[in-house]
Amino acid sequence: MRLTTKGRFAVTAMIDVAMYGGDGPVTLAAVSARQKISLSYLEQLFGKLRRSGLVESVRGPGGGYNLAKPSDQLSVADIIIAVDEPLDATQCGGRENCKDDRRCMTHDLWASLNDHIFNFLSGVSLAQLVRQQQPADVTVLQDHRHSPTGSLPPKLPVPAAV
Repeated sequence: MRLTTKGRFAVTAMIDVAMYGGDGPVTLAAVSARQKISLSYLEQLFGKLRRSGLVESVRGPGGGYNLAKPSDQLSVADIIIAVDEPLDATQCGGRENCKDDRRCMTHDLWASLNDHIFNFLSGVSLAQLVRQQQPADVTVLQDHRHSPTGSLPPKLPVPAAV
């Protein structure tokens, strides 16, 4: 079992929209340029994401896509299911006809693995993935550069002068 390009690209594109959508809709052309994903492929994926209610499209100048829900309410499992990505470790696709139209000896093992994978991906939110892209220390340092006082918070070490 492998997560295919479709699932990987869908998750990556959704992280991008979550990261860059704060100022309004994100264009697929911008996602394509930043993530190096084909624009036509993104159009296919976002059609499925829109039909599943994960994103909303905005037409016209300044249009693009917004998340349909807050990023902490969207899971990786939601995204993967929306783009019809199969996450199935069984040979039979859950039909229990693995060996000579009968259930194989390891069917329960692989079905259980499917449950664990789904539960894990359901527990990972888009917001968590966005936070992983923006480490807290970098955010604090960026905020410091723009603060009126110019002083670092006491918890961070002051870098030596160069």
